[in-house]
Amino acid sequence: MFTRTEPVKATKSIKIGHWPAFAQGFPLRSAHISTKQLGWHKPKKHSMPVKPRPLLTATIATDEISRVIAKDLNLGSVTSMSRAGSSGWAVMHKATTDKGKRLFIKVSREDAEMFEGEREGLYAMFKTNTIRVPEAYHCGRLNGVQGSFIIMESLDLHAIYSQERLGDQLGKMHLAEPVVAEAKQGKFGFVVDNTLGATPQPNGWMDDWVEFFRERRLRHQLLLTNDANLITKGDELCSRLDELFEDVKGTIKPSILHGDLWSGNVSGLGRTAEPVIFDPASYYGHHEAEFGMSWCMDLTSAFWGAYRNHIPEAEGFKRRLKLYQLYHYLNHFNLFGGGYYGMSDLLLTQLLKGIN
Repeated sequence: MFTRTEPVKATKSIKIGHWPAFAQGFPLRSAHISTKQLGWHKPKKHSMPVKPRPLLTATIATDEISRVIAKDLNLGSVTSMSRAGSSGWAVMHKATTDKGKRLFIKVSREDAEMFEGEREGLYAMFKTNTIRVPEAYHCGRLNGVQGSFIIMESLDLHAIYSQERLGDQLGKMHLAEPVVAEAKQGKFGFVVDNTLGATPQPNGWMDDWVEFFRERRLRHQLLLTNDANLITKGDELCSRLDELFEDVKGTIKPSILHGDLWSGNVSGLGRTAEPVIFDPASYYGHHEAEFGMSWCMDLTSAFWGAYRNHIPEAEGFKRRLKLYQLYHYLNHFNLFGGGYYGMSDLLLTQLLKGIN
């Protein structure tokens, strides 16, 4: 089961702090961009001084989480808990309970917003009953210390999975009925803002997909680059974005997307080769946008054959694939700089040439 509070409105602010392990040591290029420029809300000021909570320590955190598991979630008393690695922003633990539950826990010094985004994404995919995702039980703020946590089921993951089954199940997921009221009404966005890597990803609801992608995705990343050349080309592309969607005009419906689907976020379950997807940056969007990270994932003919059994390839897919890849290349440039600039610039040039 999922334990959920009411969804957080997508207009709330979110902290920058999600550093994947491979990104440690790289400066965040977008740190000089203000939240005011991006239209995000500032945190409310407290009328009275707030006493800071103690810093996160492993013993205090795990003791509190153990109480949550036993008393609030009724998953049993924790019989063992051990550290299972870390990233640049979180520490992972595995735990077992006397009711036979195997749990995976992330603990961070950050506030709970980032884990709320992960929980809501896992929940939205889980409820489609199409593809295996870890079942998320709870996330929240630590009371005794500064920090937050998320509790989900622990799965036995292996590198090998069936590409054919992944394509089949992902196609079914993209066609599944949304679980969120706004998406059922045909809107694009999500119940919370979340992050793509370390980058805040705004998800406020919009009625039109092209407008959503223009404002919440493409222009958002372009502003973060603070680069005159990319922004100039990007503005021209944004002004003509509708031309890339003429063949699917009026047919795009909100699909739940993983949002960051690359080889590092897909595994196989045990020895069964059943695909498992995790670490989402989910939202409801055009199903084609799911493949914006396909340059970091070897999708075989078996995958595409199974996927296309559910969703045939649209005429303009290959052109739009470059557009969706551009979003992720810009994000990588904003995070890591370097060679991602050249690819971002090239994709912008190719897209504009294709329109002209």
